[in-house]
Amino acid sequence: MTTEAPLAFRPLYQQVKERLLNRLIDGTWPPGMWLPSEHQLAQEMNVSQGTIRKALDALTAEHLLVRAQGRGTFVAEAEDRRILFRFLRLTADDDSRQFPESSVASLRQRASDAGQRGKLKLDKGDRVWLIERTRELAGRPVVFEQICLPVALFPGLDQIEPIPNNVYALYASRFGLTVGRVTEKLKAILASETDVAELRCDVGTPLLQIDRIAYSLRGTPVEWRISRCLTDEFHYLSEL
Repeated sequence: MTTEAPLAFRPLYQQVKERLLNRLIDGTWPPGMWLPSEHQLAQEMNVSQGTIRKALDALTAEHLLVRAQGRGTFVAEAEDRRILFRFLRLTADDDSRQFPESSVASLRQRASDAGQRGKLKLDKGDRVWLIERTRELAGRPVVFEQICLPVALFPGLDQIEPIPNNVYALYASRFGLTVGRVTEKLKAILASETDVAELRCDVGTPLLQIDRIAYSLRGTPVEWRISRCLTDEFHYLSEL
């Protein structure tokens, strides 16, 4: 005789949070939209205002919502500096925070290889966009990036000219894909000939490589990005 494992208990605010999150995913609450009041949401969902407040606080902590003192709560936009720096961890050694300027070197489409399919959960035969760009901080090239995107999720990407500096804002506004989280792997490497051309450094210069996968609010991988970074005047900042 077998017994089933008991159902996991989930606090009510977490259940409410998931319902609110679905409104972000399906576009009911688009970026920049002001949310109904806590009182209105509590009445609609038949829960207490305290439960609503806790659910909104959880989404705010994940940078999906923004609280404005005395004004209410609205859906975060990718252009907001708080959202930008959530995913930008390269910081000047004097701890100043600045958003880099970007220059796209190439954008092309090709059949996906095994590595790309593994990272982005694609099927054999699926195609991908490949973007190469250099990013500048304090007027000097600091990051060389290779970005891989599924063509099926980003149709017509090659018709957008120019590709903007803040691609996460583009993903949300043009393709309805809000990046909710990323995973990163860091590794110390030495500069290659390609890095020399893009970063104006010497072969063998120490670099920090950041291997990132970005996920939509649904949990779908939407971007695989390799960033190779100079760190002589910059460091990777992690806030836990």
